[in-house]
Amino acid sequence: MFTKDVCADRVVLVTGGGSGIGFAISRQMGLHGAKVVIMGRRAAVLQAAVASLTAEGIAATFVTGDVRQPAHAQAAIEKAVSTYGKLNVLVNCAAGNFLSTAEQLSTNAFRTVIEIDTVGTFNMCSAAFPQLKINGGVIINISAVLQKYATWYQVHASAAKAAIDSITRSLALEWGVHNIRVIGIAPGPISDTPGLNKLAGDAIEDMVKEIVPLKRVGTKDEIALIAVFALTPGGGYITGHTIIADGGQHIYRDPPMPHEMVTEWSRQRELKSKL
Repeated sequence: MFTKDVCADRVVLVTGGGSGIGFAISRQMGLHGAKVVIMGRRAAVLQAAVASLTAEGIAATFVTGDVRQPAHAQAAIEKAVSTYGKLNVLVNCAAGNFLSTAEQLSTNAFRTVIEIDTVGTFNMCSAAFPQLKINGGVIINISAVLQKYATWYQVHASAAKAAIDSITRSLALEWGVHNIRVIGIAPGPISDTPGLNKLAGDAIEDMVKEIVPLKRVGTKDEIALIAVFALTPGGGYITGHTIIADGGQHIYRDPPMPHEMVTEWSRQRELKSKL
């Protein structure tokens, strides 16, 4: 889809880059020439991910850390700079989620998701700012579509992602003067990701047929290639916007009446017009 060197001048730090969408973004940016640093809390997962990336010829390394901790965020930035000389792309993909009714959700559980998703995003952006200011850069915040409408059993994640969308707009407004662009990507149900497997389980195919107009799940590479596009000249004037890639899930509504009934009404109306 893109020339292989379209990301050749980029050093990318991806939180949550050891698996799922984060890994797919790391891989696609690496395949298009970027040098990649992935961050997460599980060293074994990160080591396996880096081994997979380097086997494809991608310059990659990892740093363990928790995005909730400002010191860890700073250490991740320093790792990218010490290894590759600079940092000019930050991808915030670290997230937490689980299903819970609102009345059973504890304050601590609510706070945990807010801290990982929202506070973690802010911590990473704040730590990356000095480098992005020097180099001119791009922040990509992985959001969701939960907050675009009311979502069952995810009041915590919906609140966290709504805040991330607000961070995207606010930082784009304030940091544009420094030639820093801030973009969100809001995936819908994406196949073979830890989040979807945990939330949907074996019911995924039936769920997708009910709520996604395209009647299929998305792929990790479909999301990753949007992230690559954001780094190309074609994406160079986009900032403060969250790109929705959910197969139409956020616009889905149950039809007010059966399709067959409307079809018959239309047929009858056409017949009458010919009389």
